[in-house]
Amino acid sequence: MVTTLQVASSSAQASPSSTRDLPGECLLLRIFIGEADEYKRRPLYKAIVFRARELKLAGATVLRGPMGFGRSHHLHNANILRLSLDLPMVVEIVDTPDRIEAFLPELRKMMRGGLITIERAQIVRYHAGESG
Repeated sequence: MVTTLQVASSSAQASPSSTRDLPGECLLLRIFIGEADEYKRRPLYKAIVFRARELKLAGATVLRGPMGFGRSHHLHNANILRLSLDLPMVVEIVDTPDRIEAFLPELRKMMRGGLITIERAQIVRYHAGESG
């Protein structure tokens, strides 16, 4: 399941990052957290996405996992008989290496637990607008 955050904006307020091109080689930052994790009394996944947007990173997506476990090996599960209130969440952010590296200190301030990974990503297409 993909969680979409609606952010009010108009074309006059478009982010400068929406007009910049991304090079073919970028980084994919993945942040693995729990749905119940918070930062300043707000869901952590939302706080991360909004901070990334404020810093004009190229893009962010939040994915909700139906099942998973982390370092504690406690199983989080969306089973109908035992609905977890702390399902796994993954925030993915893609941008240039320098912008991803600059965002890491922001994450360290926000996160108490979780996992952060970085991998190379080849940008094939980066275009604002409707899919189709």
